[in-house]
Amino acid sequence: MPFESLTDDKLADLLNCPKKVLNPQAKCKNKDGHEQINFKVISTDGSDYKFEVYKRQNKREGMEDDFSCGISWIAPNGETLTLKRYNGCNHNHSNQIEKTQLGYNCHIHYASEKYIRNNKKAEGFASITDRYNIVNGALHCLVTDCKITGLNTTPDETQQIGLFDQ
Repeated sequence: MPFESLTDDKLADLLNCPKKVLNPQAKCKNKDGHEQINFKVISTDGSDYKFEVYKRQNKREGMEDDFSCGISWIAPNGETLTLKRYNGCNHNHSNQIEKTQLGYNCHIHYASEKYIRNNKKAEGFASITDRYNIVNGALHCLVTDCKITGLNTTPDETQQIGLFDQ
């Protein structure tokens, strides 16, 4: 299936089908100052979809907010398409078609029919989020949002409650 024929409904089906990690004990690899771990993921609803989930963190001093977690669909022909990506706040993302800037905020990228049809990165559109601020929190959001089991994650403590708040 060529990616150009993907609709928003098909992209939603890929994201919303239940999934399971096959290699939860995958090992981290270090390359060029980054640490990355890749997980093999399959759908569990009989649709036979295959995915890859990754967690990538810049390990250089002062670069803690340079991270990304993502899920890619592996098409039957072996090509991959990033469906969703959770980034840190280390850069000012620009939504090219909408001509908007997100500033230096954590943000989530979404694959869309609009971006594919306009020959942009499928997941070129992003929106700001306050659901995470570190890489492990981003991975937790990805696993939760994309209905993935078989991987233990923990959420960020992004909502601090003051002593006198009720």
